[in-house]
Amino acid sequence: MVIKSAELETVCGITSTLPKNGLPEVAFAGKSNVGKSSLINGLLNRKALARTSAQPGKTQTINFYNINKELYFVDLPGYGYAKVSLEAKEKWGRMVERYLNTSKQLRTVFLLIDIRHEPSANDKNMYAWILDRGYEPVIVATKLDKINRSQVQKHLKMVRDGIRAKQGTKIFPFSAVTKQGREEILQYIDTKVKGTGEPS
Repeated sequence: MVIKSAELETVCGITSTLPKNGLPEVAFAGKSNVGKSSLINGLLNRKALARTSAQPGKTQTINFYNINKELYFVDLPGYGYAKVSLEAKEKWGRMVERYLNTSKQLRTVFLLIDIRHEPSANDKNMYAWILDRGYEPVIVATKLDKINRSQVQKHLKMVRDGIRAKQGTKIFPFSAVTKQGREEILQYIDTKVKGTGEPS
């Protein structure tokens, strides 16, 4: 996939009506500060289209990015940030649930997990929850540049085992700094959107 154009098209808050898009959608989920905006910017080769924040938990909307006028990247609110009130967490959860339950165009859900650490309880719950909604989550193990190359396989196993990943679950290691994993993820998205079969 070659990124020719990308723009933030729709921002949906808690009370917003979700758009009825006619193009395929690819969603990105993950806890606050896992590097979701950095991943989206990295995939799009943009520095700041998806806004990163020094305050985790700040994103309280579902953001729809129109890519090449062919598909949407859907940035879901981050979860698990301790300083956010329980009421806010519940509202964000309902937003995400409403999206996953009603989108007619969603092709795949990427779940981002920090490769440096054991998956959190929130990560495990989100993985199981996405499965329960009928989707096969694809794991993106972020912050790859933060560990030694010799430790990569050990940490990928830690993520896979910690999340209790189903057999065959794809895991893409990714670094927003080096862009390692970018082409593999874009190729995977291409196959899901165009229905050309799984990449090898």
